Amino acid sequence: MSKYVNPFTDIGFKIIFGQPASKNLLITLLNELLAGEHHITELTFLDKEDHADNVSDKGIIYDLYCRTASGEYIIVEMQNRWHSNFLDRTLYYVCRAVSRQIESPSSKEVPVPEDPMTAREPLVSYGKQYRLPTIYGIFLMNFKEENLEAKFRTDTVLSDRDTGKIVNPHLRQIYLQFPYFTKDLSDCHTLYDKLIYALKNMSNWNRMPDALKEQVFEHLARLAAVADLSEENRIAYDKALDRYRVNQIVEEDERRKNEEMRRKAAEEGLKEGMKAGLEKGVKKGRLEGIKEGMKEGMKEGMKKGLEKGLEKGEQKKQIEIARKMREDGISIDIIIKYTGLQSSDIENL
Repeated sequence: MSKYVNPFTDIGFKIIFGQPASKNLLITLLNELLAGEHHITELTFLDKEDHADNVSDKGIIYDLYCRTASGEYIIVEMQNRWHSNFLDRTLYYVCRAVSRQIESPSSKEVPVPEDPMTAREPLVSYGKQYRLPTIYGIFLMNFKEENLEAKFRTDTVLSDRDTGKIVNPHLRQIYLQFPYFTKDLSDCHTLYDKLIYALKNMSNWNRMPDALKEQVFEHLARLAAVADLSEENRIAYDKALDRYRVNQIVEEDERRKNEEMRRKAAEEGLKEGMKAGLEKGVKKGRLEGIKEGMKEGMKEGMKKGLEKGLEKGEQKKQIEIARKMREDGISIDIIIKYTGLQSSDIENL
């Protein structure tokens, strides 16, 4: 077993970054992510749960929700597994944090006149009430999202589509797709690269590599040491690690099944295409016709076979996601919304 917790488990991530003792480590990571854009000197951990009045907004719990000393708000989320509409969820989380700034009462106290009879409603500029701080959404992803570019880091801003000029600087999202970070430690020359490398690989280490000499890694090693966890955290971590490993096994089995289905579908399509090509060539009655017919038939057959295999693979993937959601006690209506399956399919799981 590794000496360090796996940051891609919920409890592991919170042990490393969500404790009061983690604050300096989190500030270091955020400053490396926002280098050249913003520098954080101090931050405060806020209530991670959204206590909205709207019932549909209940249950939004951020992994980390912070406010910097200069007034910016930062959401940090770790997502280990892919789920449908992931990008929509991240946008909703950030927008919900934006709306909370309008809904929350002002922290400024309105002076009370000595004579209550002269009290008036304070004059506040209509536009001033919509002045917003910058909201950062930072999402660490242990999977590849097909709707993002095939690269490690994606930064999004509200900008003009034609010129690229930023229209509103107060909504920022940063997506980090860890499967695309493929650097070796010898290629990591900046603190930013070294931090990302450590987060991706530390769950396989028994000690910190000699190349990671900066003080921040000593702090990381102390925070993440499995042997130093409290009994409560150790029990919770062992359970989370077991779920993490089971999920990896399920996903690997599903990937192999899908690849086998695609291979078989492609073979079936190839056979059908060759048969159709031969028939077409024979009808034309010449060798050239046979070659042309086989070529067209193979192309069409392989296309149909691959489409059939992909369709079957996607359906099995959604069924497996629904099964896990049922096990977690999520309602059928929500499962239908995020998987697209029929209620009868879900009830029969």
